[in-house]
Amino acid sequence: MSLNIQALRDDTPGCENVVHFNNAGAGLMPRPVLEAITDHLNLEAEIGGYEAHAKANAAYQSTYAALETLLGAQKGEIALLENATRAWDQVFYGMKFNSGDRIITAQASYASNYIAMLQRAKNEGIHIDVIESDEDGQIDLAALKTAIGPKTRLICLTHIPTNGGLVNPAKEVGKVARAHGVPFLLDACQSVGQVEVNVDEIGCDFLSGTGRKYLRGPRGTGFLYVRSSSIDLIEPPFLDLHAAVWTQLDTYEMHPDSRRFENWEGYVAGKIGLGRAVNYLLEVGPEATFSRIVALAAQLRHSLNVLPGVTVHDIGATKGGIVTFSHHSVPIQTIKQHLDAQYINVNLAHPEWARLDAERRGLPVMIRASVHYYNTIAEIDQFCEVVRSAS
Repeated sequence: MSLNIQALRDDTPGCENVVHFNNAGAGLMPRPVLEAITDHLNLEAEIGGYEAHAKANAAYQSTYAALETLLGAQKGEIALLENATRAWDQVFYGMKFNSGDRIITAQASYASNYIAMLQRAKNEGIHIDVIESDEDGQIDLAALKTAIGPKTRLICLTHIPTNGGLVNPAKEVGKVARAHGVPFLLDACQSVGQVEVNVDEIGCDFLSGTGRKYLRGPRGTGFLYVRSSSIDLIEPPFLDLHAAVWTQLDTYEMHPDSRRFENWEGYVAGKIGLGRAVNYLLEVGPEATFSRIVALAAQLRHSLNVLPGVTVHDIGATKGGIVTFSHHSVPIQTIKQHLDAQYINVNLAHPEWARLDAERRGLPVMIRASVHYYNTIAEIDQFCEVVRSAS
């Protein structure tokens, strides 16, 4: 399936104002997503929040179906939350650990996740086993197999880290997890919408994701996948009258499916917008969009590599749409200021965002440029020219 890039850009109001290479931060929303959100907000203003939710319930419920389709999940395996971190936390803090239990993660762990691991290690006496990276920079599968022991309770993997281009081999990790009977939690906040993510093919028990990044949905939206056969491995760290029913004075029953991980109050307009964003991707064609993101990022790396003084720091046998680089003599903040002045959006990637990997590789503060399918070669050329002139 070929993409009509101009039509997609015309459908993206932000493309008229900026060159947006910060899609790993927040993608530009397409017009139908913006309209879905504003239409519901207008409805809330006109008739009231509860009443608007009731009237738009079909659209709200369709978000679950859209995510089920995109991820290959079954009905009842999706929960809608306010962000990817809260979704990940629902699993990690909902799993019971005993002193001496072990959890496994990789060098490319994201800061928020690793901080949570450190907290439970400090408070509950669990151990964190960090698997070394292989020669390509991805999790070493042989080392992973060796590390699993009788006390291993969970494997936590960041699918696509916050910087460095890497796409970790989630499917292969899933095979190892299933072979050893160890639950597998996948942080997919950078990968859903960027690369193909199918929960059955990957074999994860749990998956957390966000709406704002490559799905091009609104901020303040996230989602959690919990395999139905694994739901009883964890207990939600908190419950309310949405997640459970108060059956008698001293008893309650949790929601039978993944909605037990939700709570009553939430961003209804945003969740409707999230569903529209997922359906937008399904309509455009995930396979074609994923291929274009990879191709554009490869072109950006090539163009940056030939610039004097620039070092691209990306790793991985498979690379996605995130490109990180530094300069030998020009402060990276200076280059970002030049990009900002030309209305080119990027972000800075700080070592403390992924400290295990950053310290292992001696990474400085870098510019993170993350492309999406609506970006163009002309924008890459413009970007590289600004980087060159800033030098």
